[in-house]
Amino acid sequence: MTKETIELDLKGEICPLTFVKTKLQLEGLDSGDRLTVIFDYAPSISNVPKSVKAEGHIILGIDMEENDMWKVHIEKA
Repeated sequence: MTKETIELDLKGEICPLTFVKTKLQLEGLDSGDRLTVIFDYAPSISNVPKSVKAEGHIILGIDMEENDMWKVHIEKA
């Protein structure tokens, strides 16, 4: 069965809302589903992955995009 991949655009959001919205999105997913979160707020790049890992999820990677944007790829535990 193919797992779902969701994209969550959080451009313009700041901490702690970036983590709160990421956590809420993850809660609605099934184990093994993947979530790609897009940020343009630099502190989120260290804070959100650290918090997501602390909750047991897997960080698959972080990509730097154009215009100071990042994509964090997460797999729900």
